[in-house]
Parts: sequence; structure tokens; C-alpha cells
Amino acid sequence: MKSFIGTHEVLDDTDYLELAFGTPPELWLGSEAESAEERAARQDAADDILADDPELAAPVAALTAMAVEAFAHQLPTARRNRTAVAQ
Repeated sequence: MKSFIGTHEVLDDTDYLELAFGTPPELWLGSEAESAEERAARQDAADDILADDPELAAPVAALTAMAVEAFAHQLPTARRNRTAVAQ
């Protein structure tokens, strides 16, 4: 079954997000391969977009939370092998 939003065919979840936000999800989430300069430029662009459309902040926060939840099992944690220390 094909899905469309307006005249745009949606091929995957990324398409849904891009059409919903009007920007690619990578603008908000970044990518593993980006340099420090690219990250700073991406964050500046995101700041400008949010300044122009403050109502976009809530859906972007939700997207970020979903991404963290989806990939949390892959993140190394410093607490994994620690024991509590009473003070």
C-alpha cells in the first residue's frame, strides 16, 4: 500500500518525519559522521528555524525523545557495572 501526504509519496519513517517538520530529521538529531564545524553549523541552523517557528520546539523535543528511546540500548553507560556506595 502506498502512503501520501499531499502530493508526496511517503516511502519510510524518515519521509514522514521530514514532511511533518519540513526539515530532514538529521538537522535535529545530527549524524555520527559530522565534524565539530558541521555540528555547530547544524545547531545554528536549528536555532534559527526554532526562532522563526517556536511552536516547532515541542515536536522536535518529541522526535529527540523517541530517537533516544529507540537507540538507548546501544549507548554505553558509565553506571552499568557500578555498585552503590553509601556515604
